[in-house]
Amino acid sequence: MSFAFVFPGQGSQSVGMLSALAAAEPLVEQTFAEASEALGYDLWQLCQNGPAELLGSTERTQPAMLAAGVATWRVWQKHGGGLPAAMAGHSLGEYSALVCAGVLDFRTAIALVQFRGQAMQSAVPVGQGAMAALLGLEDDAVEAACTEAAQGEVVQAANFNSPGQVVIAGTAAAVDRAIELATARGAKRAMKLAVSVPAHSALMRPAAEQLAQRLAKTELSAPQVKDIYTVDVRKHGDASSIRRALVEQLVKPVRWSATIQAIVAQGARVIVECGPGRVLTGLNRRIEKNRDIAMLSIEDSGSLLQALQATGGANSSGPNFGGSN
Repeated sequence: MSFAFVFPGQGSQSVGMLSALAAAEPLVEQTFAEASEALGYDLWQLCQNGPAELLGSTERTQPAMLAAGVATWRVWQKHGGGLPAAMAGHSLGEYSALVCAGVLDFRTAIALVQFRGQAMQSAVPVGQGAMAALLGLEDDAVEAACTEAAQGEVVQAANFNSPGQVVIAGTAAAVDRAIELATARGAKRAMKLAVSVPAHSALMRPAAEQLAQRLAKTELSAPQVKDIYTVDVRKHGDASSIRRALVEQLVKPVRWSATIQAIVAQGARVIVECGPGRVLTGLNRRIEKNRDIAMLSIEDSGSLLQALQATGGANSSGPNFGGSN
């Protein structure tokens, strides 16, 4: 059975995330402990106890989501899960995919995404940028609203998440104007998002330049997974093109609908969300209507078993939790 793994990014974090999986599998907390050593603070404590405002700050969210994706992947591997034909990550999730595909060392990646978060936050002071979700409009109608709303400022489509769901980003005033115009054009709902940076917009250019310098000094290995998809639905295997894609993704939109369509077109019949929550699983079901394609997520021992069985994992008769690591 051909299957793919996808990794969530910012927005899927929550206080208490992965607690059910961690209760059954010590490898989860061990992974977070490794991340904490690299960061210099207790990342697991933050994820389990908050406060939510601190967990939601970009420079903390990014290491937390990376560690969560890698921890889930390690549990998957321990219990006999196979190597997928393809991997993709939603924004920050690309870093999780690259670690799990063997391209990036985990500790190196933790420090890298912490730096990425700090660079993104410093590029646009808190309050000057914004993001908003627009529901019920076609992609071209959203882009037209952004063009009209810009008025010399920045506002653009940042995430094409699923049909009828587009996130926009830019300066706060321009985003407000785009919300008004989108509503006038028939959007069913338009709402500001609780994020601290306008990701995937031209406002992230200073952060992209800083990231490029950092990535130039970062060692990358050849991926163990056949296909690694980036935010612009390109597949990359060599170090230089991976570095370029990671820089470009800061200022380009996430084309998630097209990514899932491409993965399905390549033959995937099971798509597994690897990390906390079910945000991507919900999007994937709206993107791909074929009910013969399973959209799964791993959140606890039960969902892990379901994913193992669906993909023919070595231990698909049932995970043996509590054993040695």
